[in-house]
Amino acid sequence: MEGVAITRTDMLAVADAVAREKSIDREQVLEAMEQAIQKAGRSKYGHDHDIRASIDRKTGEITLARYTEVVDEVENEVTQLNLADARKFKDDVEVGEFFVDVLPPIDFGRIAAQTAKQVIVQKVREAERERQYNEYKDRIGEIVNGIVKRVEFGNVTLDLGRAEGVLRRDEIIPREHFKRGDRVRAYIFDVRREQRGPQIFLSRTHPQFMAKLFGQEVPEIYDGVIEIKGVARDPGSRAKIGVISHDGSIDPVGACVGMRGSRVQAVVTELQGEKIDIIPWSQEDATYTVNALAPAEVSKIVMDEESGKMEVVVPDDQLSLAIGRRGQNVRLASMLTGWDIDIMTEEEESEKRQSEFNERSQRFMEALDVDEVISRLLVTEGFTTVDEVAYVPVDELASIEGFDDDVANELRNRARSFLEAENERLDQRRKELGVEDDLYELEGLTTAMVVALGEAGVTKLDDFADLAADEVTSPEDGILKDFKMSEQAASDLIMDARVKAGWFTQEDLDAMRAEQEAGEGEEEAAEGDEA
Repeated sequence: MEGVAITRTDMLAVADAVAREKSIDREQVLEAMEQAIQKAGRSKYGHDHDIRASIDRKTGEITLARYTEVVDEVENEVTQLNLADARKFKDDVEVGEFFVDVLPPIDFGRIAAQTAKQVIVQKVREAERERQYNEYKDRIGEIVNGIVKRVEFGNVTLDLGRAEGVLRRDEIIPREHFKRGDRVRAYIFDVRREQRGPQIFLSRTHPQFMAKLFGQEVPEIYDGVIEIKGVARDPGSRAKIGVISHDGSIDPVGACVGMRGSRVQAVVTELQGEKIDIIPWSQEDATYTVNALAPAEVSKIVMDEESGKMEVVVPDDQLSLAIGRRGQNVRLASMLTGWDIDIMTEEEESEKRQSEFNERSQRFMEALDVDEVISRLLVTEGFTTVDEVAYVPVDELASIEGFDDDVANELRNRARSFLEAENERLDQRRKELGVEDDLYELEGLTTAMVVALGEAGVTKLDDFADLAADEVTSPEDGILKDFKMSEQAASDLIMDARVKAGWFTQEDLDAMRAEQEAGEGEEEAAEGDEA
């Protein structure tokens, strides 16, 4: 637009040139020109007037006119005329119609021309931004090629041809440096409208960048025969990718590696030498975890589905390999599988199991007032808490070698007596702490949990409703960390407390949960499509 003189004769030529150059609609350019002339007209005849400009789409002829609206009651004398006065000029005029006074063409002075040009430039820029946003908002999840336009404070701006993309410093692989003119491949992970126009956010560290690169190098992935089930990356250093084949005759790992490693090497080169472990995906979480921890060997896995934790036992000489340098191997395996993985040696696991065995035995000895032989028998048979002994069927207890019905009944009675006494003690402690009944009666909280809350200063239903889930379950300082409550269970309890406290209704909560489930479903579907 620089240096374009706005005259009636070349209006259409200018509009066509700008539309072609900026890849926007000719009509949008002409509308911007009309607004610019309109602004200049108002500057000349008065800003209070309703001045409108139009450009003939065939001849380029400019028409400038003042509009006066016919109304019942005049609120603005400059732009409105009441019906009685209007009928002095035209008998059949009705409310809502306009009187149009054609004005002489404007002789654009220097300031008026400059103002008009600024309006046109601004409107064209807005139209160009809208075009960019509409073009790229549906391209999230694609890999694009761009040329480095500028580098500022480590952030790289790429020229994508018809738009610009931003590759922020934290989305660039470590030790990677770009200079103006470099050709770069990147992944579009977000497109947003912002105050300064649409922003196209690019990444080279996003897990899906690696997935898309494999899709370009491995035809079986592109065709959907092989599916990428998960990607975990430590950008520039190491990554793990889980794959599955939907055709039994095709090895997913071999297909991704390629002949003499050609396919995976192409991805490694693009990612600055990032080492990639390609892992066969399994529906069985334990098997998938064993595969993910390769090359380390695994002796045993103990899973706690409620807390999402997994204890992985490895031979002593495999510990450092399983953990990896700076914990990298186990961290990536954890990211890939979605499980919190705790690595321990066979010796550590044996010591832990023995310690747990002794603790449980001691607990039974104290709670049930029995000798060590009976307490160890109970632990050996799989009993972990006094509650289990109190409410297990008599015949199950009596089936333990050395026990009979009398012993089983006695153990059950002692367990129930202990639990009643313990519950009374905890309830007394709860009252001493001043925990109110509405919190105590919240379904899902045991008396022991309520006491732990009271000792942390949470004594009212509103206090509990105001907590975040991690404040309740955090392994380091969570109020109920000793009760092995999952974060989801804590979140559900807090939401129920908010309903009970009157923060919102049960219907509101049900709607929120339904919306959340729908959102998670869409997210999973999107991830599946991306992979």
